[in-house]
This record gives sequence, structure tokens and C-alpha cells, in this order.
Amino acid sequence: MTAGKPSLPLSGLRVVAFEQAVAAPLCSRHLADLGADVIKVERRGEGDFARAYDDVIHGTSTWFAWLNRGKRSLTLDMKHPRGIEVARKLVDRADVVLQNFAPGAFDRLGLGVEQLHLRYPGLIVASITGYGEDGPYRDRKAYDLLLQAETGVVSVTGTPEEPAKAGVSVVDLSAGVYAFGSIMTALYRRECSGEGAAIRVNLFDSIMEWMSPLALMASYGPQPKRAAARHASIVPYGPYRVADGRQVVLAIQNEREWQRLCSAVLRQPELAIDPRFATNQERLRNRDVLESMIEALLAGCSVEEAEDRLERASIAYSRLNDVSEVFSHPQVLARDRLIDVAVPNGRVELLRAPFNIQGVDEAPSTVPSAGQHTDDILAELGYDAVAIAGLHAAGAV
Repeated sequence: MTAGKPSLPLSGLRVVAFEQAVAAPLCSRHLADLGADVIKVERRGEGDFARAYDDVIHGTSTWFAWLNRGKRSLTLDMKHPRGIEVARKLVDRADVVLQNFAPGAFDRLGLGVEQLHLRYPGLIVASITGYGEDGPYRDRKAYDLLLQAETGVVSVTGTPEEPAKAGVSVVDLSAGVYAFGSIMTALYRRECSGEGAAIRVNLFDSIMEWMSPLALMASYGPQPKRAAARHASIVPYGPYRVADGRQVVLAIQNEREWQRLCSAVLRQPELAIDPRFATNQERLRNRDVLESMIEALLAGCSVEEAEDRLERASIAYSRLNDVSEVFSHPQVLARDRLIDVAVPNGRVELLRAPFNIQGVDEAPSTVPSAGQHTDDILAELGYDAVAIAGLHAAGAV
């Protein structure tokens, strides 16, 4: 283990992440948030291609800044024999190895999950792939939108007239979260038994888990219908128009709340016992009629009056905010959720990690430039100045 960030749960843990894009970087960033020394291995030259997604934060990509704070960057040519030599030295000193390249790519280098697991019994090695490491789709390219389409996410998202992708990369993010959870579980087991782990997470399995309720509904009940910003299987649930073209978002979870909504918010208590709307299943069948009635009954309410009625009736509600407003949200500001982070050529305010563990706070962090820590990491591996210069001259790093 190495000296990590002080007083954090994973201080002293070294993670070597051969990573790019979103899924693996999210996983390793959360390990870094908790104190691990994460060495991000990037392609020599261009680095992680997520660096080029945009350049709006002083020349740095928004996605890259979000996913890679707190890491150290080393660039490496994994096709160069001396680059592979460096990679093997990195692995030899690691507690956790993470990679998200195509199935078989790291096996050909002798760095595959099973190969490393056998060679280093105490090592935790994790791989994130698209469709898994076997099966007929094993070698298909697997990007977020493609998996959203393949697993039915797109089919249940959007309006009745037109399907849409989810506005955030739910496939990549689900895989990153499951990889993080798997690694943390393996670390706990290793503390108890000394046993390492071979972990194989894939995007397909991860988002299929999240799609299970809708797939079960399609198999055993009515086909889920696209409901735009409203809920596919609960009514009323979503944004409803009030006065001045504004909207209020409300969510009914049970029949008691439905009755309170009718009496205290809509001020039509007889709606609660109307046979067309008496249960959620009936409301779902008659949602077009009911949702038009709700908007008609709220048409004379300002958004503030509608929210006041909902608050008094203990009905869940929210504002329909624009994404440009969320970093200045009162709940963000009141709870000091923003931290100042250095990026190449400037600084940016980013949200704190959502762990909220009492007594654990994030250390100051930076978003690295490509290869920023290459020479320092090589020196830690035992290369002297002459050897480091030779690696650069050879094009290995």
C-alpha cells in the first residue's frame, strides 16, 4: 500500500485504472473521493478521449472534470514493449486494478482479469465491458445510447408519439456504480480473509437490472407506455400545468394521498370515489381523462398557491427546474455541497461526493492534465532520471 490522502477510509490504497470514457472513471473517482491513490493510465498522446467531449471549463471537458478529480495521470503506449513493462510494474504494486477496454484486449497483454487473479491472489481486479466476456454480443461496440436502445430504456422514455434516450448516461453510470460497489465489497472480504477478487461488470447487466420492473410489467401486465415526464405506471405523478403556463410536479404514492389530493388540493372530493379513478390501475387506464381534469382544476392556481395546497395536504411535490439552476439550488447552497477544484488552466466548483459519511470529508483535489504525473509515478516504480528519459525517447510513455 502507498501513502494516500490523510484521514480518509481508503487512504493507503493504490488503484491502477486503465480507463476511458465514463463507467470506469466514475468507479475510480469514487475510490479517489474516499482517499485511494488512483493512478489513471491514459493513452500516450491524446489521453482519455473523454477529454475531447467538450472544452467549456477553461479548455477542459465537463465530463472529464466531473469524473477524474483527485486522480494522478500517467500516459502510456500499451502497444510498446516498454509501455507494457511499465504497466506490469504498476500492477505489481497495486491493491486494485480496474480496466474498461474491449473483451480480450488485456488478456492479449497478459493483464486479463483471470490472469491477474491467478498471478496475484490478493489483488482485486475488475473489468467493465459492454455485453460481458461471453455470449453472442461479446464483441459488439457498446456505447450508452446503443445499450439504452438494446435494453428497452428508449422504448419507455419520451412521449407517446416519439421515444427518446434518457438525458443522462444511465447505462454507463449504472455500470460504474456496480463496479464501485463490487470493489468495496471485495475490499471488505479481503480485510477478513486476505482473498483477492476477479470482478466482471458489464453495461448490459447493469442497466437490465434497473429495467427489471418495466420488463416484468411488460411480461405479466400491460405494456408500459411512454409518459414523457410523468410516471409510466403511477397516476397522478409528474408535472401538471397551473396558471401562467407554469408547472407543478406532484407524486401520489397511495390511496390515502389520492383522497387528500382530491379534497385538499383539487377541491373535488367526489373524484376520489369516481369508479374511473378509485384505484391506481383505474387511474392508469383512464389517465388521459384524469390528467386533463387535474390541469383544468389547477388552471386558476399560481404555482405558489398549488405548492401551498400540496404542502398543507402532505403531498410530495417539487419545482420543475432547469439544469442551469441546479448548482444554485437552495438545498445545495444551504448544505455547502460545492467544492472548489483545480482544472488545467483554471478552477471550477463541483459537487461533493454523495457519500455523506460522518467524520469523512473530501480532501482538496485537482483534475489532472494528460500525463501530468508520469515522471513522478515512474520514479515511484524505481526508474531513475536516465531511465525515465529513455522511456520518453522511446515513445513508451
